[in-house]
Amino acid sequence: MKIRDFVLSAAALALASINMSSVALAEQRGFTVEDLVKMERVASPMVSPDGKLVVYAQRTTDLEKNRGRWDLWMINLTDAIPTPKKLTNVVNSNEGNNSGPQWSAKGDAIYFVSSRSGSGQVWRLPVAGGEAQKVTDLPLDVESFKVAPTENRIAMAIEVFRDCADLTCTKEKLEAKSKVKATGKIHDKLFIRHWDTWADGRRNVLYSAALDANHVASKAPVSLSGALEADVHSKPDGDQEDYAFTPDGNSVVFSARVAGKSESWSTNFDLFKVPATGGAAPQNLTADNPAWDAKPAFSPDGNTLAYLAMKRPGFEADRFQIMLMDMKTGKKRALAEKWDRSATNLTWSEDGKTLYTSAFDLGQLRLFAIDANNGTVRALSDKGSVAGYDVRGNTAVIAKADLGSGAQLFFSDVSKAAWKPVTDLNKQALANVSFGEYEQFSYAGAKGEKVYGYVMKPWNAKAGQKYPVAFIVHGGPQSSFANNWSYRWNPQVYAGAGYAVVFIDFHGSLGYGQKFTDAISQDWGGKPLVDLKLGMAAAAKQFSWIDKKNACALGASYGGYMMNWIAGNWSDGFKCIVNHAGVFDTRAMYYSTEELWFNEWENGGTYYDVPAKHEKFNPVSHVKNWKTPMLVTQGELDFRIPSTQSFGAFTALQRRGIESQLLTFPDENHHILKPANSLLWHHTVLDWMGKYLPR
Repeated sequence: MKIRDFVLSAAALALASINMSSVALAEQRGFTVEDLVKMERVASPMVSPDGKLVVYAQRTTDLEKNRGRWDLWMINLTDAIPTPKKLTNVVNSNEGNNSGPQWSAKGDAIYFVSSRSGSGQVWRLPVAGGEAQKVTDLPLDVESFKVAPTENRIAMAIEVFRDCADLTCTKEKLEAKSKVKATGKIHDKLFIRHWDTWADGRRNVLYSAALDANHVASKAPVSLSGALEADVHSKPDGDQEDYAFTPDGNSVVFSARVAGKSESWSTNFDLFKVPATGGAAPQNLTADNPAWDAKPAFSPDGNTLAYLAMKRPGFEADRFQIMLMDMKTGKKRALAEKWDRSATNLTWSEDGKTLYTSAFDLGQLRLFAIDANNGTVRALSDKGSVAGYDVRGNTAVIAKADLGSGAQLFFSDVSKAAWKPVTDLNKQALANVSFGEYEQFSYAGAKGEKVYGYVMKPWNAKAGQKYPVAFIVHGGPQSSFANNWSYRWNPQVYAGAGYAVVFIDFHGSLGYGQKFTDAISQDWGGKPLVDLKLGMAAAAKQFSWIDKKNACALGASYGGYMMNWIAGNWSDGFKCIVNHAGVFDTRAMYYSTEELWFNEWENGGTYYDVPAKHEKFNPVSHVKNWKTPMLVTQGELDFRIPSTQSFGAFTALQRRGIESQLLTFPDENHHILKPANSLLWHHTVLDWMGKYLPR
């Protein structure tokens, strides 16, 4: 090429680059709910035994079929440019989900649950290539599983009728029930329904089965927990982290709550040890603790059992303290007792010297390393939220998100915690999206105590302008909005629609010490409301672009309760309200919800014993003060906060002549999860806000 031609070509390329940049700039737009629903998601990173590979689950959404699909992917961490490889793109697989990956002991295969055959079964996929083989072929779905370190047995949680001698009996009973024309049901104890499912007599039982030389469970599984009237899963969050094999594969320890008549008001989960082959009654290892014991994890030598324990019975948001049990003597001790954070799970290092866990911490969800001897705590991640992690040898992989990005995978030498990105999901799909800038702030809240919150600018914010506010209140209430990415309540959706966003970690939130978390109990409408009022004022004072006079309040669950409470106790604070699944009448709530322990702890006892405490912050008592337009939304399969609570709020609004709408979903529970329903919900909310907030 001649120099002149090269210069002209370079100039042309530069001009083209400038033009493309101009086009790209012109095409920049805000984040939409369509973007949110279609995003690919990652979960469950699992590092191979040699630390070189990571397998993980990735979700894609099919809007036409109105569902998401999970598949397994793998990345070689030693590659100069790590490239994801899809593992479960199987032809004629009924498009079933593939999830819950676990490595074989040698790292030559991956076990996972798949519904590709029409039911949820365990499969095994060779890493070197070839088709996956079926490990289990049971008449019922496998809810979760764990393969023994020795790879000669598999433990599985399966929902069965306890009076059945085998799994086929449960299947036959279900088939027989489906043919009966009468639809009535008789119950003689609670739960009659839980989360989003009516009780039909089945319980989650832990089974185990031997694996032959071909890694197939060829014989019928044996029951491990069936002798107990107990569930090995706690809806909606129970999973395989609540049971563990000993390193030699000879025994299993599992967490379960004895059902009986007190199940709906008890949080007494205990740890039980049983031979992996069954045939013996489970031994209760934590009978001395009447509160919650969970997440068992054995040290590599099998001498120590680490687990999480709460101290206060009936309180589901008590601090989860890390406990260590000597398996020879049964002696227990607390680890990192002065670390005022609540651990979420436990993983041992291969040398048995360190425990890893994640925990909320000052508006982040961080990964921590804890010295198993002296309890010294070291943070391994900084800003953002670690939604999943795994550590093998020196290699650690985390799935981390923040308020500006969905979860991506990162890896590092665990001793250095210098995280390098592994995935870059949604890059192309969101290439022309501009996200709202966000910032954490603090202020003096109720009782003058320090409270944290976040603010987020509209995606196209301009200096000197003020913007109407989406003021979002988190649920729980013992939770945290945190520096995280949500697929239900995502501030970027509102920033993308042109709103400023404010959200506060009021008294009761996680990550600020247990005393701060405890502060909301029996004070639902007290300090939290003060925090929210002062938080809005502080945000408007610290950030000139916030127009607090033009604001809409939004919240779900406890956040929905707060919408009803705000309507009667901060009635001049907002121009509109969005209330999803919010408590409207505390008396009716107590007698219609399923998990009674929650209401009893939060209100200081049963309604019939302490009615005044339940009524102290009852929104129904302040309906006379309501005047703010409210959109009420509800999933009709929500048994945590029954739909009658939302119907009651809407009735009150209509009878008082207040502008209002009611949006219900017959096929959703406490959360709106189906893609089409999520789109409808978000657009209804944004339309409601747009009606009252000028932009």
